[in-house]
Amino acid sequence: MRVLAAMSGGVDSAVAAARAVEAGHDVTGVHLALARNPQTYRSGARGCCTLEDARDARRAADVIGIPFYVWDMAEEFQASVVEDFVAEYAAGRTPNPCLRCNEKIKFAAVLDRAVALGFDAVVTGHHARLGPDGLLRRSVDRAKDQSYVLAVLTRAQLDRAMFPLGDTTKAQVRAEAAARGLAVADKPDSHDICFIADGDTRGFLRARLGEAPGSIVDAATGEVVGTHSGAYAYTIGQRKGLNLTRPAPDGNPRYVLSITPVTNTVTVGPASALEVTSVTGDRPVWTGGPVPDGPVECEVQLRAHGDPVPAVVSLVDGRLVAQLRHPVRGVAPGQAIVAYRPDPAGDIVLGSATVR
Repeated sequence: MRVLAAMSGGVDSAVAAARAVEAGHDVTGVHLALARNPQTYRSGARGCCTLEDARDARRAADVIGIPFYVWDMAEEFQASVVEDFVAEYAAGRTPNPCLRCNEKIKFAAVLDRAVALGFDAVVTGHHARLGPDGLLRRSVDRAKDQSYVLAVLTRAQLDRAMFPLGDTTKAQVRAEAAARGLAVADKPDSHDICFIADGDTRGFLRARLGEAPGSIVDAATGEVVGTHSGAYAYTIGQRKGLNLTRPAPDGNPRYVLSITPVTNTVTVGPASALEVTSVTGDRPVWTGGPVPDGPVECEVQLRAHGDPVPAVVSLVDGRLVAQLRHPVRGVAPGQAIVAYRPDPAGDIVLGSATVR
């Protein structure tokens, strides 16, 4: 097959590209330039889209022996990821930009361009498995599993995706990179949001949404117990940085329970008030088999690094509804709810939706 290898400049994508070559595919490497202004790229290893990353990707392609190109996806990335990120926070939600990047950039804009150029598939270094049955499964390295941020992909997108690293731990990937002579073998993993240069999400949002002073209200009493300079700086379940002027009557800490953009109000209360037993998600995607016509026993994951929770999910009126078997705290609108079917060969992604 003729495949396009998305090369971020990290160790995972480099080894994935090398494995694709080894498997006999005709591979071309591509690095995505995502910043409108290259001067805004971070230096160092804080993100995944720095100028250093572009150079590292090119060097890796040279070692592997494949053609290499840089694609300018800055406009698409700005509209689909950055502007979406800002708008979601302005609406009181907590988005996952990596999930949106996979959905809108790597497996939509890039895949569309790749297919138009005659490529059969896109290969990436994500830690997830996609077997002959076409089902998306967790990686064997549970600590590095990225199936959660891939669960938004449609059946058509998965059919043109390749994840060669799903059967390998991160330690094994690094060892293989070193054996192949790839200079990125010991390169640190990226963690931060790539388009926020200093890692200051609150400052990034303030610069785009402005100061917007409002009240922090106690859920039980209705009293104003503090003020904020922008409700977008808060997320459900947050405890630190609230700067409350009045302690709770019982002396226990308060947490953010809800954010209401219309009134610019942040509501706080006890941890117990965060507990939910039912979660509804919009824009469901179901790829783990036929769309169910009734309730499905499964497990759901409600944040990128959250623990799975036993649940019963149903598709009702165009939404995914999950009844949780036990209460969970800190579920934030804007995050993804991903349904898994436990399986000895690797938990299978059934479907996903955006928490409403």
